[in-house]
Amino acid sequence: MDQHEIELLEKMAPTDPELKSLWEDHVLYEKQVEKLEAKVYRTPTEEQTLKQLKKQKLEGKTKLMELLDKYRAEGK
Repeated sequence: MDQHEIELLEKMAPTDPELKSLWEDHVLYEKQVEKLEAKVYRTPTEEQTLKQLKKQKLEGKTKLMELLDKYRAEGK
């Protein structure tokens, strides 16, 4: 995300619970992904978890960007 998107997110999150929830989930997934990726060796279960987290993070980011695009189009 670029700085403009983060600023718009910070501006709109207090008034949009869905946007706020998506952002919080995105940050949580990012931390979990980073923690697993930092491991030198991952078990098959951890590999599966990592794939699932990345998928959830991507799905959430897609929804997040759609909402931000909507706000941008509205000129907020």
